[in-house]
Amino acid sequence: MPHIKTLKSEKRYSGAIFNLIVDEVEYNSGTRGVREVAEHPGGAVVVPLLDDGTVLLVHQYRYPLRKQLFELPAGKLDPGEDPQVCAARELEEETGYTARSLNKLTAIYTTPGFCNEQLHIFLATGLKKSSRGQRLEEGESDLTIRQLPFDEAVKMIEQGDIVDGKTICGILLTDCQRRAGLVQIRGPNR
Repeated sequence: MPHIKTLKSEKRYSGAIFNLIVDEVEYNSGTRGVREVAEHPGGAVVVPLLDDGTVLLVHQYRYPLRKQLFELPAGKLDPGEDPQVCAARELEEETGYTARSLNKLTAIYTTPGFCNEQLHIFLATGLKKSSRGQRLEEGESDLTIRQLPFDEAVKMIEQGDIVDGKTICGILLTDCQRRAGLVQIRGPNR
């Protein structure tokens, strides 16, 4: 197992979403190098599954890509926040729904080559409209909700219409659970 010795670590940027850490390192060979790490607090992702077998996706503009993407509701963890609490908050804020049940599917590292972000993915069932409705942040003002049959979401992944990594993981993990009989998804032809 490779070991990298950190010789010096410096926070070069501190931002609202992530920090940039630049480390001077020494490899087992004795060679020195620089490693840049985007330090992120992590987040929670929700697969919101309605009783009729449809899934809720958000369609929102992503500034770094300069285009709209279909995604599962998700958000950044507050300091010390439990991922399940974050998942419940983001579900309600982005979709206007609450869940009777939030079950953790997995946790993933999004881009471990340069970032320590870990996302906790939950399946939300027993959804009902919240009395408070959507509460979008300013950067989400163009966010819209798309309700579609679960199988259509899987097809959108296969066709390249859903390209967001966390969304692909959440939907396909839910599909795996469905195939294993752990999740019941109602809908047409079921």
